[in-house]
This record gives sequence, structure tokens and C-alpha cells, in this order.
Amino acid sequence: MHMPAMVTLDDLAAMNASDPNGHRYETSPEGVLSVMPPADSEHAQIASRVFAWLLMAGWPAEQILQVAGIRVPGAGRDGGRIPDISVWSKAPPRAVWLSVAELLLVVEIVSPGSEAMDEVTKRREYAAAGIPQYWVVDRDGAQTVTLYQLSAEATYAERAKMPLAWLLQTSPSDHL
Repeated sequence: MHMPAMVTLDDLAAMNASDPNGHRYETSPEGVLSVMPPADSEHAQIASRVFAWLLMAGWPAEQILQVAGIRVPGAGRDGGRIPDISVWSKAPPRAVWLSVAELLLVVEIVSPGSEAMDEVTKRREYAAAGIPQYWVVDRDGAQTVTLYQLSAEATYAERAKMPLAWLLQTSPSDHL
């Protein structure tokens, strides 16, 4: 297989669909390709806990998506990211790459080696796309969750930082 000179969102969709090992392929609006390894069991457990918390609080299941692709607008082209969890103001339409128009929150769970991507690159891209909130779950002993909120300057400001267990004792309405 040969890589195209410029990877499109259609190329990414095909790469994601055909990878036999479960890697996730993403691209920045600038065209930088990222390959994410398959999630391990701890990653999956964290995602399941956050998903269940939102669901049990009454958030509609069709508005909480795990590993759904989002179209990240850029100056010359769109990038494609696949956040671990995304929360929507209404059920998004069926699509491989969803518009960020109704997106309220993106949650990324940090995996070994993805710290810079989650803390710097994706935070910048999601803020530029206008996504109101971005949460990062670190895989430290406390599974620390940093809650960022979009500021008037189109950057994220840290709103809170707490262990995941604390967050899950609150109501999502306290944060969304």
C-alpha cells in the first residue's frame, strides 16, 4: 500500500475501517497524520465509567458517543479527530466525520505517549474549532480530570482539576 501525498478524511475513514489491529488514524487540519494504538483495558474502563455517569444522570444515549470522528475545521482543509467521548446538544446525524456545530464536550483519555497530543495539539485544535468544553483524563493514580472551558479568546482556560472518582460523585449538569 502506498500513502497518498495528502491524506483526506475519506482516506482516514478507509484506513480506520481496514486496520486489522484497531489503530486509530487521525489528521490535523495542517495534514499531520497521527496513528494511535488500540486502547488498553484501563482506557476502556475510564471511558465506560464516564459514559455510564452521563447516561445514569439522564443524558440521552444518542448524544454521548464513544470514538466517533469529528471534522476539525482548518484554514485550508479540515482535519479529523476521534475523541474518546463526545457529548452533543442533540443527536448528531449519521456520518463518519461529524461537524462540531452541536458538540458540547470532548473527552480525551491520555494514553502512554499521547500526553503532548492531548495536552497541546488537540487542546489547540478543539479550541480553534469552538468546542465549548474539553476534558483530559490523566492515567495517574487518581485518574485526574482537567476540565477546560472555552474562553472569549478562543483558547481553553482550566476550570477545575479533580480525581475521576470525585467528578463521578457530582452531576454532569454541574459541569455542562
